[in-house]
Amino acid sequence: MVSPQLYRRAIPAAARITHWKAPDGWALRRFDWPAPAKARGRLLFQGGRGDVFEKYLETFAHWHAQGWAVTSFDWRGQGGSGRLSKNAHVGHIENFQQYIDDFRAFWAEWVTQGPGPYVAIGHSMGGHLLLRALVEGAATPDAAVLVAPMLGLHSPVGQRVGERVAGLMSRVGEASRPAWRGNERPATTETRQSLLTHDPARYEDELFWQATHPELLLGPPSWRWLAQAFTSTRRLREDPRLATLSIPLLFLLADADKLVSTKVAARVAAGLPDSTVVRFGPESAHEILREADGVRARAIGEIDTFLAAYARR
Repeated sequence: MVSPQLYRRAIPAAARITHWKAPDGWALRRFDWPAPAKARGRLLFQGGRGDVFEKYLETFAHWHAQGWAVTSFDWRGQGGSGRLSKNAHVGHIENFQQYIDDFRAFWAEWVTQGPGPYVAIGHSMGGHLLLRALVEGAATPDAAVLVAPMLGLHSPVGQRVGERVAGLMSRVGEASRPAWRGNERPATTETRQSLLTHDPARYEDELFWQATHPELLLGPPSWRWLAQAFTSTRRLREDPRLATLSIPLLFLLADADKLVSTKVAARVAAGLPDSTVVRFGPESAHEILREADGVRARAIGEIDTFLAAYARR
């Protein structure tokens, strides 16, 4: 495994940061790290709500050392891909379909830019959007990995009531206003770090990138984003096409995750034709790939084994 200290706070010299234009002209910030001489294939990684690809440079370095060409882009409305609300601190989207449209167009172009096999990995919101893209035929990777996927949200009032309340709040007043003031979830006394990772150094890496590039920082979601998250996850869980999805899938789930529902994700995985589930206990919070070394090493090892079996030339 690549030394964890090499790329956490520096863009690799061989990597490129550019902008890709969606069909409607919107510019999405893009990261590409071309494969070494002996290319193994192409890997597309998509982060969660509020993420930027800099948070995963350490993990990208491992995959690149394995021979993968690594690509990622910031979702529309966050990171370096602009904002969709007047308040640049609020994560807003009118409809999750915009994310899927971007992903579909990007995937169609990306697979023409180098030989496969093609692998997709999504974390949290990125995991939800990846699975939805697979179900809707927006992407057809040889294998896919869902890391702590947002297939159900933690809500004190449950999924259905949460969806109704968020929908109502998004229709009353300005839909792009923040759903709460800060942190990753409302009404919590836990620190943001404890919700994400047990590793203070890796958490500080994120703070480094935010301080170095404050324009990338994003705060709480809007009421519209929250309403769309509830609706999109519910519709995906109810989609009959899940039962016929033939793409091999690996789920990495943290039982102690307090941001997304691991129980819901496990139920979804159980209904898929070709899925493997790996679960972590109290040793892991939400960001499994940015956890302490023991958790992270196990997670990356599981991904390596899975890709060796299902994403071969």
